Amino acid sequence: MKLIVTYLIGLIFGVGISVSGMVNPAKVLNFFDLAGTWDPSLIFVMGGALVTTFFGYILVFGRAAPLYANNFSLPTSRDIDTKLVGGAALFGVGWGLSGFCPGGAIPALGTGNWHVFAFLAALIAGIFLAKFIQSVAAGRARAKI
Repeated sequence: MKLIVTYLIGLIFGVGISVSGMVNPAKVLNFFDLAGTWDPSLIFVMGGALVTTFFGYILVFGRAAPLYANNFSLPTSRDIDTKLVGGAALFGVGWGLSGFCPGGAIPALGTGNWHVFAFLAALIAGIFLAKFIQSVAAGRARAKI
């Protein structure tokens, strides 16, 4: 049952991203083009997501535990560190340059556009590169102790 619910949530998300036009990188890039062909529709998509998330959190956290787990897995750290700021900056730059974010790029695979595949290949390579850099840094930190 958990797998079916997960699939349905992903399907609803993908359909929403597709219907809103956010699988089209030109639409996203036009949102960032304030001096040119500015398209404010992304604000409405984000606003809809914010309202949905707000009520979703109220509904979910009103329960004692999640439906398919014993307890909620929430982050405990509230630190704003270089990894958080760097990751957010890298995400923003990548989104602004390509017009894709990971959540919008996965449903866009269905378009068959090679730019989507190139973006996701770069995303996956970046994930592996980040993991490699973290493991090297952790090894150096252990070696100093």
